[in-house]
Parts: sequence; structure tokens; C-alpha cells
Amino acid sequence: MAFRTRRGFGAAAAALALATSLISANGAFAASSAPTGEAAVQRTCDFYWGTTLTVRGHTGPRVLEVQCLLRSRGYQLALDGDFGPDTENRVMLLQACMGLTIDGKVGVNTWRALRSNGCDHDG
Repeated sequence: MAFRTRRGFGAAAAALALATSLISANGAFAASSAPTGEAAVQRTCDFYWGTTLTVRGHTGPRVLEVQCLLRSRGYQLALDGDFGPDTENRVMLLQACMGLTIDGKVGVNTWRALRSNGCDHDG
């Protein structure tokens, strides 16, 4: 599915439209294969593939990927591309569940946990 941006809407509107199409009301996500040369992942929302440190205050595709992956696990969270207190809180819950350092930052280990199976949230 391709999305085009119109003058005045910008990339953020296109990303939000894509996110809405990828995530159903129950928080399901679209499965995808990794780009050529990268290790396969079990979960993705196709906003971002890397592992760059992503923290409170950041905005954009990396944050949309974090939020989408958290929603795919059942965490109630706005998909707005803004890493605010709600996103940080949900990241900390996942980190606790996965036995990671609980700091609310999405670094290499938390990216790996987000894209793995296990620790889905029930409510």
C-alpha cells in the first residue's frame, strides 16, 4: 500500500495514515520481512528498522515504531510519534517484564525485546 503526501500534510500525516492501516483496533501489527542483509525480526511495523537510542522527547518514525510495537503487545498507547511520558511508561513496563534495565530508554536491548516474542500485555 503506497501513501503519497500532499502539500500541507507532510510526512507525519502519511506516517500516521500508514500506522492506522497497519494497526487494527485490537492493536495487531503487520508482519514483514527484514530488508536484505539484515537479521530477520519477528515483529515490525515498518517505520524503522535500526536500533538507535530513542528516548523521551524524540519524535518521528523511530517513536512510531516503538509505539506500534508496544500496541502490538496490547499496551494502550496513542500512536502519535511523540515519545512522551505515556510511551516512556509503557517502555518501562516492557523492560520490567523482559528483565531489562528499567530506564525508559529504547536502546539496543529494548529494541530487541520489542521485536521479539513474549511479555505481551493483557490490558
